Amino acid sequence: MQNKDQCKANYDRLIPYVNSLGDDVTITPKNGGVGIIRKRQFILIKPATKTRIDLGFKLKDKPTTERLENPGPFETMCTHRVRLTNASEVDNELKDWILEAYEKSI
Repeated sequence: MQNKDQCKANYDRLIPYVNSLGDDVTITPKNGGVGIIRKRQFILIKPATKTRIDLGFKLKDKPTTERLENPGPFETMCTHRVRLTNASEVDNELKDWILEAYEKSI
């Protein structure tokens, strides 16, 4: 049960921040995930394992890093992926990427 709770904690830390970006953000449940949309989808939150959720980003022309990876299974929908296993990973660096994706989604 703790694994499921950790995934929920990650989600619960992400959503208030996403909602704080602006009144034009829409959170849309989809098959197997949750799309975060402005004028177009800029983040996809998807459960990956029992202990991890993945965030798919649209950050065109942004280089990959150890944490901001290639999109993996998000390849057709996103340019990058971040794997979250702990609520502490919803940090300022991650929030900066979310803000950047939001700003580019106009």
